Amino acid sequence: DVVETQEHYKSRWRSIWIMYLTMFLSSVGFSIVIMSVWPYLQKIDPTADASFLGWIIASYSIGQMVASPLFGLWSNHRPRREPLVVSTAISVAANCLYAYVHVPPSHNKYYMLTARALVGFGAGNVAVVRSYIAGATSLMERTSAMANTSACQAVGFILGPVFQTCFTLIGEEGITWKLIKLQLNMYTAPVLFGALLGVINIILIFAIFREHRVDDMGRQCKSINFEGEESAVLDQEAEGDIDHVAVVAINFLFFVILFVFAVFETIATPLTMDMYSWTRKEAVFYNGIILSVVGIESVIVFMVVKTLSKKTGERAILHGGLLVVLVGFFILLPWGKKLPNIQWQEIKNNSIPRRASMEMLMPFWSLQATQLPSNQTVEPVGCPVTQSWCLNTPMIYLAQYISSDVLIGLGYPVCNVMSYTLYSKILGPKPQGVYMGWLTASGSGARILGPVFVSQIYTHLGPRWAFSLVCGVVVVSLLLLEIVYKRLIAFSVRYGRLQE
Repeated sequence: DVVETQEHYKSRWRSIWIMYLTMFLSSVGFSIVIMSVWPYLQKIDPTADASFLGWIIASYSIGQMVASPLFGLWSNHRPRREPLVVSTAISVAANCLYAYVHVPPSHNKYYMLTARALVGFGAGNVAVVRSYIAGATSLMERTSAMANTSACQAVGFILGPVFQTCFTLIGEEGITWKLIKLQLNMYTAPVLFGALLGVINIILIFAIFREHRVDDMGRQCKSINFEGEESAVLDQEAEGDIDHVAVVAINFLFFVILFVFAVFETIATPLTMDMYSWTRKEAVFYNGIILSVVGIESVIVFMVVKTLSKKTGERAILHGGLLVVLVGFFILLPWGKKLPNIQWQEIKNNSIPRRASMEMLMPFWSLQATQLPSNQTVEPVGCPVTQSWCLNTPMIYLAQYISSDVLIGLGYPVCNVMSYTLYSKILGPKPQGVYMGWLTASGSGARILGPVFVSQIYTHLGPRWAFSLVCGVVVVSLLLLEIVYKRLIAFSVRYGRLQE
């Protein structure tokens, strides 16, 4: 029997590739500024502290959490081109706004907050992308397609920091276009580049993207997303109820996975500035390189996982990925005795502190830290004394940090792609727009709480408490996975239409 024509097959996969591109651009929109948000925030608004950084990072996910179910519902009843184009246009406009947050005379941090929230709102199209790919692939194609989708997302996370690192060559001052009050520097150039990519994406959606749907066997089906159709033509393969216990469990597991990754990427810049006395520019540059290498590792993992899942199954790989993430954060705990360098605070008139104060602080200061800057224009480096834990918490060695990066870069992509694959298979032939919207919202909720959690706990209690609590959360998720393990099966397998 002919499952589908060659023309339909080619059109279907061209459209899927456009969805891959959309996913890539969505992740670039997030990661292209992630390493520079903190130094740029300090530059445009000195009143902003590390706690507000958490809200800046979280604002992206707040916007995405609100938008995902809405765009998912929209895509269930209307042609998907509509929510895709609207959401991408919002991201383009928001990136342009981010390039102008330095212009207002005050409250600049709130303008940055708004811009990042709108970029996140536009990124709500991830739910549309995932639901389309789930509906446009057979059960045999699903794991590979979801892995490719996540790989495109990972490549976006790789190239985002790479673009940011390249744009650091422009410098903090850059070029100013006075006529339109635009500063083209290492902070604004990346978002303007992201806006350009978004415009290209919109053009490709209009030119190439077409609606397609196949069942679990790969047979062509009609869809309500085609213009002019009033209802979906559902066959007997869609009969049956979704296992909502499995759905809720995957939502929780996905929340944990995104939570720990949000903690990881949010803390990278402040942690390295505190522990290794890096300047703002050094932190952006070095972390960009480290995260780029980790991203390349993730892409390799996505490719390997497609083959490995055919032998072991998605559930076992998800279990292994969570264990690797747990080990990654456990390694990141401070174990040694050496304390981090303490940052000199700004001192009026460059006056020298009293000798008694110096002697009191001396046990906590390295030889390098005791050298006062020659003038106030020198950027203070090291662990700020306002964070009281800096005086008694051992530093995290660079080898620990890099080892943790490697392990998290291995475990996170495995967990990410397996969660999406299992979720889409559990839902089966049912319309997945809203469900994918809720899964994306779960991840967005994690991206909200993760940065806020780590910025608060890290600032007030230090890395030992922050990373210990993360380890506890991962252990809870492993226990839940054990409880629901047997229920995480495909819809068609659950009703005996296919064998696992």
